[in-house]
Amino acid sequence: MDQELYSKERSASLDLLLRFQRLLVSKLYPADCVGQVSNTYSPDLLGVGSLLKKYTALLCTHIGDILPVATSIACTSHRHFAEVSYVVDGDLTGILLPELVVSIVLLLSKNAGLMQEAGAIPLLAGLLEHLDRFNHLAPGKERDDNEDLAWPGIMGSFFTGQSCRNNEEVTLIRKADLENHNKDGGFWTVIDGKVYDIKDFQTQSLTGSSIL
Repeated sequence: MDQELYSKERSASLDLLLRFQRLLVSKLYPADCVGQVSNTYSPDLLGVGSLLKKYTALLCTHIGDILPVATSIACTSHRHFAEVSYVVDGDLTGILLPELVVSIVLLLSKNAGLMQEAGAIPLLAGLLEHLDRFNHLAPGKERDDNEDLAWPGIMGSFFTGQSCRNNEEVTLIRKADLENHNKDGGFWTVIDGKVYDIKDFQTQSLTGSSIL
């Protein structure tokens, strides 16, 4: 397919939808509504909440139609998954949905009663199964899941346990070994006297090598 057909530049209609979505969120995030009881909301605020629910329903309907098709094509091979992911990333699924989910979580933390009154959250929950099926096709999924559950230095000891560690052979790494390894393109780092290989994490991080 033509590269320009799936350009990273957003279309005018998609940009308009994103602006409309942000406008809805901003109208539901007034500073003086925190702590209100559900029966004290103004009609205008309830109207915006109802509009958010309708907007979310239409968006979820579109994404619910797109993702099963995307999953059926992406499961063919890793190359197909990469191509489909690129298309989905430029679609409503990749542009509107992530920001909408974050915004609703923020609104829920500030005013749970209003968000429950609006009723948009159950609509998003219906997408979880579709998203999960698509994400399970990603190459390296098992590795990413393990990293999420046991990131080195934070949760590793919780899952491995002290008894398992006692049976492992401890490898001592000299400072010169670490420096030579990193000069050759590796990425070892020391945290509390222990050496961690964060090379794979480096490729996924958005912060850059210097901050890491």
